[in-house]
Amino acid sequence: MDIAVTTLDGAAAGSVTVSDDVFGLEPRADILQRMVRYQLSKRQAGTHKTKTRGEIDRTTAKAYKQKGTGRARHGAKSAPQFRGGGKAFGPVVRSHAHDLPKKVRALALKHALSAKAKDSDLIIVDAMSLDAPKTSALKAHLGKLGLANALFIAGDAVDDGFRLAARNIPNIDVLPVQGINVYDILRRRKLVLSRAAVDALQERLK
Repeated sequence: MDIAVTTLDGAAAGSVTVSDDVFGLEPRADILQRMVRYQLSKRQAGTHKTKTRGEIDRTTAKAYKQKGTGRARHGAKSAPQFRGGGKAFGPVVRSHAHDLPKKVRALALKHALSAKAKDSDLIIVDAMSLDAPKTSALKAHLGKLGLANALFIAGDAVDDGFRLAARNIPNIDVLPVQGINVYDILRRRKLVLSRAAVDALQERLK
């Protein structure tokens, strides 16, 4: 499959042939959902915590006599049904991460790339570099490309000028090719890859 290549100014810069095994699959929503859930669960802090009745410091004096009152038997005010008592079955500090096979993760990335290509939301640029780290200059380039919500994937390293110019623009993310992931691809409307990123992805996912 051939995809046209453009410059940051919107001018044509030839085309590049991409593999159908990476960019030409029929996207499956179930695989993408599994991968997004895997990513979000893995980064969840899991630091929420409530105290159980064993961690509550309240009196253990018997509140009233054992029999004859018609009320339940209690020997401590730390029971969950009392105000200020411990929480029954409350959250504890834990990891929310779960396993997902490496092959499924690689397949999900292929499906995310294919989804963008199928919807014509994939743009390949010749290079991602600026002479000076000027946000106004990058905004002008984005206007020529018609981009307001996009993820830029550079090669092995992101050009410092491009990175600095993009960091103050809302809804624009810039990552090196090593940081590409399904969640960031799907949360942005357009995916912009450099030639170097395309070559690296095809080498990695072939």
